[in-house]
Amino acid sequence: MATVTSEEFRDLIGRFASGVTVVTTLSDGIPYGTTASSMTSVSLEPPMLLVSMNRSSSTGRAVVASRHFAVNVLAEDQSEFASRFARRGSSFTDLNIARGDRGAPLLPDALATFECRVADELIAGTHVVIIGEVERAGGRAGMPLAYFRGSFGRLSVNGIDV
Repeated sequence: MATVTSEEFRDLIGRFASGVTVVTTLSDGIPYGTTASSMTSVSLEPPMLLVSMNRSSSTGRAVVASRHFAVNVLAEDQSEFASRFARRGSSFTDLNIARGDRGAPLLPDALATFECRVADELIAGTHVVIIGEVERAGGRAGMPLAYFRGSFGRLSVNGIDV
């Protein structure tokens, strides 16, 4: 295998389908949010997950400063949230959000929400990997928003849209 350039890596990693989340926090009274597809379960005992955020992200810096965050797992019909929070300077204006126990914005009708306290963080290249211990969680029935090769879409199981 050859050395991989960042452009080749972006192309190849884009072949991995993932779900879509919006990571949110409240820091110094200001709500922050950013779209992230890099979220995964770490542990069941205690319940822990991780998110990976660009070190230049204002949301990532706010999560590290506030020591808490929420992960909002988007449903298949919530691509507008994914697009909105993928832009720099995105805001919660005109959104009917709830607040988590520590103030993190919870998006309406998210498929699942996880409210976390920062348990650890690790700098990895251009990103910070944030490990959160899940303090509260909830969800509803539905299908997740999928992300593949730079586009949002629906899942299909065994060739059948679900």
